[in-house]
Amino acid sequence: MRRVTGLFLTVLGIILIAGAILLPTYVSGQIVKFPLNESTTATLAGTGVSYFSQTKLTEKTGVSVRATYTIKGDPAAGSDSTAVWNQTASVQDVTNHLPVSTQTRRFAFDRHTAVLVNCCGANVNGNRAVHQSGIVGYVFPIGTRKQTYQVFDTTLNRAVPFTYEGTAQTRGIQTYIFKEDVNPTKVTSVTVPGAFFHLPAKTITLPELYEIHLTYWVDPQTGALLNVNENEKVTLQNPATGGTVAVLFDGDLVATPATVTEVVNLDSSGRTELAWLDTFGPIAAGVVGALALIAGIILLVRRPRRNPKDAQRSSSRAASSR
Repeated sequence: MRRVTGLFLTVLGIILIAGAILLPTYVSGQIVKFPLNESTTATLAGTGVSYFSQTKLTEKTGVSVRATYTIKGDPAAGSDSTAVWNQTASVQDVTNHLPVSTQTRRFAFDRHTAVLVNCCGANVNGNRAVHQSGIVGYVFPIGTRKQTYQVFDTTLNRAVPFTYEGTAQTRGIQTYIFKEDVNPTKVTSVTVPGAFFHLPAKTITLPELYEIHLTYWVDPQTGALLNVNENEKVTLQNPATGGTVAVLFDGDLVATPATVTEVVNLDSSGRTELAWLDTFGPIAAGVVGALALIAGIILLVRRPRRNPKDAQRSSSRAASSR
């Protein structure tokens, strides 16, 4: 019975120690992934914003705006390795109760590295010809590093560098700061009647320039965005003079306190799961496994103690035989 117990404890100890090694290395990577059924909403707000109203055909200045980003996962289109999410970004002028802009996007990406995959009907504003590359941007890789990442920009329709800028505390969580800086860049051209913008030409083609300075605060453990600051400017330029003909959008938006609170709370549950898989679980399994292994080896190699009475009987029988 002693040998059976010792063998059982030895095998159990080996299994637990192996589990302690595999939990943070292999098992964690297989279990911890971005979800297929994501359902979140984030809100950014800004004041003193200028934009050109397409409904009123006039420029609005000094208004307050609210940008709402809604993410809905499509579990049926995803897989064990790939998630498919749909995003809608809607900007509203809350001062005048007018729409500013709406953008849609469908994207597929690796559930661990956040690298975009072109499949599953991925598109930007319904255009499936757009090749989405780099990482998602809405999330960063699980285990984000202090490095520059190529992140897809939905206005430029290409990946742009997000440089690592340092660390900061976001509601008690250490985050990595990443910044995108795009200087005025032509994204398209717009042909309009010259009189519309008080220009002498009957019709004129105006370059549309896009500029953005975007800051993300990312939890490096989970890859989640915990805070955002988006400073964007879009203008129409006079090709003859280089001057600004119209401001299509000029605003500095930040995540609302309620949004930051919500995403931090969601992120905390992910951090707890990672902590159990990467730290607490391996430590517990390692300690229990080591104790079981030691106890098993002791039971296997240690000889059982003989009962003194049995030893006395053996001695008596030996003496009488002589």
